[in-house]
Amino acid sequence: MNDFFESHWVLSVLLILPLAGSAACLIVREEQSRHVAMLTSAVAFLVSLPLFWTFRSGTAAIQNYISIPWIEAWGIGYTIGIDGISILMVLLTTFVTPLAILGSYTYIQRNQRAYYAMLLLLLAAMIGVFVSLDLFLFFLFWEIMLIPMYFIIGVWGGKRKIYAAVKFFLFTAIGSLLMLVAIVVIVFLYYRQFGVITFAYNDLVQLPIARDLQFVLFFAFALAFAIKVPLFPFHTWLPDAHVEAPTAGSVILAGVLLKMGTYGFLRFAMPFFSHAATSQLVVGTIMVLSLVGITYGAWVAAVQPDAKKLVAYTSIAHLGFVMMGLFSLTTLGIQGGILQMVNHGISTGALFLLIGMLYERRHTRMIEDFGGVAKVMPVFAAAFLLVALSSIGLPGTNGFIGEFLILIGTFQKYPVAAFIAATGVIFAAAYMLPMVQRLLYGEIDREENRSLIDIGTRERLVLAPALIMIVLIGVYPQPFLSRTEASVEALVDQIETRAVSAPAVMGASDVRFDRMPILGLDE
Repeated sequence: MNDFFESHWVLSVLLILPLAGSAACLIVREEQSRHVAMLTSAVAFLVSLPLFWTFRSGTAAIQNYISIPWIEAWGIGYTIGIDGISILMVLLTTFVTPLAILGSYTYIQRNQRAYYAMLLLLLAAMIGVFVSLDLFLFFLFWEIMLIPMYFIIGVWGGKRKIYAAVKFFLFTAIGSLLMLVAIVVIVFLYYRQFGVITFAYNDLVQLPIARDLQFVLFFAFALAFAIKVPLFPFHTWLPDAHVEAPTAGSVILAGVLLKMGTYGFLRFAMPFFSHAATSQLVVGTIMVLSLVGITYGAWVAAVQPDAKKLVAYTSIAHLGFVMMGLFSLTTLGIQGGILQMVNHGISTGALFLLIGMLYERRHTRMIEDFGGVAKVMPVFAAAFLLVALSSIGLPGTNGFIGEFLILIGTFQKYPVAAFIAATGVIFAAAYMLPMVQRLLYGEIDREENRSLIDIGTRERLVLAPALIMIVLIGVYPQPFLSRTEASVEALVDQIETRAVSAPAVMGASDVRFDRMPILGLDE
């Protein structure tokens, strides 16, 4: 059975299946499209699940690897695979998407075929980003992702949907353009030194790049990824996109899309430009911006009257923690960052689902319009409380494990930064607990809230998987950490080795690097 799921076909199915489902949504009847989308995403999740069970934790090698020539003249291939860094991202994507689709069943009433087709196209693009081991293929999926999310926000969003969609598109597109230029430069440098044109990750990551040039190329990649995270001060598109997007759009945006930025740093920016990534200038800048994001996101969230906008600003704070963990350049810090990427996707995605359920009933997201909801919606209130506690990192929930590892890993090298970041836990409680109090408890002072109906079977099915994962990761994180450990250790070694071996000028080193252990292929 292990050999069956370790073969290359699994990842290809995960890419092809959503595309086929997307096409099917466009040709079936309007009312059937949601069922097609749900079935497609559920099957994709079931296909991806054995990847977790069969994953060999003790190796940093790429698994489920396949490489097929595509545009041979340019050295472009259909090259995909997973390691300990990408496997959790793939599973997070296939986990969150069915919940987002099921949560849209009663919310979306117009143009359903196009809506669900866009969600499945987005699913394929997100998986493609996480499994691509060819820079052209990666960039292709990165750009494809923009199209469905633009339409999801711009067509099915709120009152300022066009503004939010255009802002999201322009921010991401500008960053992507610079990244494309940097990719072309890397390919050219490789050709000049080795006489071969290739976009293969495993080849290009070996390229010795001059130290000064590394800073320029790192900036080009980092800008694209920082916008996607979003890292302060590139965050301004996020609250608008979240508020105006339909519930499913917000869930996927928070649950998966933001992780494409942090994943990009881990997979590309840090190993490609290790000298720049480990420099005091870059690390210091990232640490400062992360700490600013943690405090700024919390303070701004605390004064938001709109529950959805409040949760949107929490993402800036949470992803600040993740970035700090990644650039601690310690095994524990990076492991914590990867796990927190998963935790944030689950918890914040669940918060958006819960707020969407309230909005469907009251058609308002203003916190002041609620109060005493727990008296008429006890199941909803219990779920909301658990998710909120996980968001602030209560011990026993998933959020605690990720933040704890990040703080420990950061403390090993940057104790002052870790101490300042630890106050973020207090800030999180300062904005999340008052919202819980005002929404769920107290007296019902608005007549409209007395007739609220508790969540039904479909909504409980949407929330149950997320609630289970919140508790499971919180009490038993080892299966998740064990799958990242070897790849993270190899990544740290790779970055440290390449940081000191980087040539002063291009052409100063004739060393042809062996394949890096983090991307060593299985025999």
